[in-house]
Amino acid sequence: MNYYIITGASRGLGKAIAEALLKDDQNRVIGVSRNCSITHKNYRHQPLDFSDMAGVEHNLHKIFEPLPDAQKIVLVNNAGVVGDIGYVGQSQNEHFEFVFDVNVVVPAMLMNMFLQVYQHRQDCEKMIVNISSGAGQRPIDGWAAYCASKAALDMLSQTAQVEQDLMQTGVKVFSLSPGVIDTDMQEQIRSSDVAQFSSVQNFKDMHQNKALASPEEAAQQVIQLMEKPSLANGVVCSVRDF
Repeated sequence: MNYYIITGASRGLGKAIAEALLKDDQNRVIGVSRNCSITHKNYRHQPLDFSDMAGVEHNLHKIFEPLPDAQKIVLVNNAGVVGDIGYVGQSQNEHFEFVFDVNVVVPAMLMNMFLQVYQHRQDCEKMIVNISSGAGQRPIDGWAAYCASKAALDMLSQTAQVEQDLMQTGVKVFSLSPGVIDTDMQEQIRSSDVAQFSSVQNFKDMHQNKALASPEEAAQQVIQLMEKPSLANGVVCSVRDF
């Protein structure tokens, strides 16, 4: 069996990845999210609210079962938030803590637990796919916390891969930018004040011109990477490379 642990699986890209994988009866999906929106015999929902750090720490162990029949085990850190869009110096301090908890701290904890449980297994393929963003590689006004958190996720992924290579565990780690996808996050971005985000019109134009990828299209590209890791040009990669 192939096991996929997917965060943020209740909607958007996470849900699209889960639903696509469940079309193959050899796949099992553990969806980690606040709400459950998938009903399937091969799907298990693990409720978790990433903004509740105490709850995450208390329930993290429930996600990673022994999985003795696994041929492949993949962690997809998909859940993420852009947070309140606004300039540094004009934002609430709590905003930065929230964005980094959801986008960096919890994914790091999940990676840590995944590796503790599975890294030394020699009987199956092991992979971590962190969903990052091109925003982690360039500054975007109004998105300071999001840009910085995705940059941190990229470096976390690269460092983890160096460590796994040194230990010769065979674990593959990727930080994948999936492109601009038509999700709830994009709706939030388009509703921003131009005084807090100078490029808001560009995002409105992309939506108007139907230039956004659907979650289903993006999901197929993420699955491509999971099925053929050699497509990636390094740990930090983009679907544009495929």
